[in-house]
Amino acid sequence: MKKFLLVAVAVMAVLRLSAQTTQVTQQLQKLLVAETAITNLYVDEVDEENLVESAIVSMLEELDPHSSYLNAKEVASSNEKLQGSFEGIGVQFNMVRDTMVVIQPISGGPSEKVGIVAGDRIVSADDTILAGVKMTNTQISSHLRGPKGSTVKLGVVRQGISDVIFFNVVRDQIPINTIDAAFMAAPGIGYIKISNFGAATVSEFETEFDKLSKNGLKSLIVDLQGNGGGYLGAAVGMGNEFLNKDCRIVYTEGRSSRRTVYSAEGNGKYRKGELVILMDEYSASASEIVAGAVQDWDRGTVIGRRSYGKGLVQRPVEFPDGSMIRLTVAKYYTPSGRCIQKPYGDDIDYAHDLETRLLGGELVNADSIHITDTLKYNTLVEKRTVYGGGGIMPDVFVPIDTTRATSWYRQVTARGIVLQVCLDYVDHNRVELMRQYKSFDKFKKGFDAGDELMDRLLKLAEESGIEFVEDEFEKSTKYLTVQLKALVARNLWSLNEYYNILNELNPIYNKALEFLAKKES
Repeated sequence: MKKFLLVAVAVMAVLRLSAQTTQVTQQLQKLLVAETAITNLYVDEVDEENLVESAIVSMLEELDPHSSYLNAKEVASSNEKLQGSFEGIGVQFNMVRDTMVVIQPISGGPSEKVGIVAGDRIVSADDTILAGVKMTNTQISSHLRGPKGSTVKLGVVRQGISDVIFFNVVRDQIPINTIDAAFMAAPGIGYIKISNFGAATVSEFETEFDKLSKNGLKSLIVDLQGNGGGYLGAAVGMGNEFLNKDCRIVYTEGRSSRRTVYSAEGNGKYRKGELVILMDEYSASASEIVAGAVQDWDRGTVIGRRSYGKGLVQRPVEFPDGSMIRLTVAKYYTPSGRCIQKPYGDDIDYAHDLETRLLGGELVNADSIHITDTLKYNTLVEKRTVYGGGGIMPDVFVPIDTTRATSWYRQVTARGIVLQVCLDYVDHNRVELMRQYKSFDKFKKGFDAGDELMDRLLKLAEESGIEFVEDEFEKSTKYLTVQLKALVARNLWSLNEYYNILNELNPIYNKALEFLAKKES
């Protein structure tokens, strides 16, 4: 009874606020009273933290698809990806048969310094067994990451050595690169693939661009396929790389956020020369800002498929416990005035929009793309017609390649069989492969995945219970052969070499090469 009276007094105190209280504050009072009453008076014990988080999530769900709540762990993980570093041991790894296999130690990182090499199996971290146990990649990572300067004792099994080897690894700051690949795609044509827009993206781009320039770069392909976005500032920085001084890159505006205009400073690395931006249906947000600016100023050509359509700006609202709200506060607009945010609301299946596009034929036929005529705009130099209200429309459409998307292929990739075959192959042949192919160029020209890898794949697929379907296998063979070769290259070198090979069967990439070749002829 005493507890009830205390709660009642607290509630009454809230309600006795000034009679001039605004409607907004009255609603806040209701929330406070409800939370206080539930926590103190409900018949059973309640998890107050979970109760509050659920209330926040429910409120945000009433707004737009991109306002969201992140708990402290999710915030930390998200910040790592965008800020460009984390503290750990510095290895790329995959899980193979419940065992952590090192794909590559990060160059100059803590693991490489103590002698851990590609192909090593990390079986323990301090007193925790990591092999033969059901752990997710996230759980494994939690035992490897830790404060800079802390030490972890790793148990390693190495091919050809019977005993477990132990390494004391001093954790350090590990960079996370946002550029997956950069190479000369053809004589005079440079290629840079950006995976997301983080704090270091612009500096990474400039470093890779300078390298390519020394190799005779005359035209540039910037690959934003699958790039879901990131920092607005990074997108503005990338736009600056391509546009002349005072060219508007993007502007933002919202009900409580006055218009903010972001323009080029005129000091970019590549303000002249042929430029192509590659996009697909998974390119979103910051990717669309860069592509929209390039398109609106007629600075380059966008090749691929209509982008995702996210034109909303989120601002972080942080809480003392490390959690945060990402609240949509404004919309962003391309230089011509387009907002490319696709429609959302109660009567729209926003979450399944990409599936709707596929079923509607849009991804295979440009004529199936639905355009709202009322959202027409003109580019700022050549006065071409462009559209808002649903992503960036490419200047050159490339249909999705559906030839390899058979049920059999999806099963062997989804179960990790393709990856496992390549890991096993490199694990047993690494020394011989590196002896035979002393450079990537020799590997690319001379290595043939051939029958051996394909036979291993088919055998493992059968052992995994995947029924062999000959016509589906035949449809996927060409792509599988290239994919296997690309994965072997990645295991021997890095993602750079992986994309160098895999892009051979990327229709959007090949269309860009074809387009630039015609420009030069």
